[in-house]
Amino acid sequence: MKPADNLYCPLCAESNIEYFHSDKQRDYFRCPTCLLVFVPPGQQLNLQQQKAIYDYHQNDVHDEGYRKFLSRLAMPLSARLLPGATGLDFGCGPGPTLSLMLTEQGFPTAIYDPIYANDPEVLQARYDFISCTEAAEHFTAPGLEFSRIFSMINSQGILAIMTKRVIDRQAFAQWHYKIDPTHVCFFSDETFLWLADRFRCRTEFIDRDVVILSRLN
Repeated sequence: MKPADNLYCPLCAESNIEYFHSDKQRDYFRCPTCLLVFVPPGQQLNLQQQKAIYDYHQNDVHDEGYRKFLSRLAMPLSARLLPGATGLDFGCGPGPTLSLMLTEQGFPTAIYDPIYANDPEVLQARYDFISCTEAAEHFTAPGLEFSRIFSMINSQGILAIMTKRVIDRQAFAQWHYKIDPTHVCFFSDETFLWLADRFRCRTEFIDRDVVILSRLN
């Protein structure tokens, strides 16, 4: 068993951290409070190493298969928006597509990404919704990121997240999702329920990797 000394949860700051799993590449620990599973900071890639991997992603805005994949979040999100709602795609990556899809549906959507669309001005605005597709698992400081995200969401606004969820220790051991070295945070249903309580949201689990958090005030 690997020691968890001097570790704290990057989401809720709990210091009583449990060992969870190890593979040939990394160790994984779990927070007993919010149930986040995470890779310790010393085993995470730096930003330059991450970018080298992201640059291989082929996210073509005209790729119908990619649009179909994103529609699993875009459709339930747009169904919950009022006409003219404006939003932000947080962590849009090298080929922003979801923002275009939502804009085409009548919901103007700005983009932000710390590597590919690092415009601080968009982080100073407030939005009716924020989408975060295949990005939360890359957060090295999820507590700070979610605090920032919710500070930008209007009252009764929506945060729509796409990320695959942890089931249990046995499933995690065989899980392909943890193999990607840029994936450092892994969320479970319980983690999202903790987030919903922390930021006063209603939680809807739409699909195996889609969750919608709607602010209650």
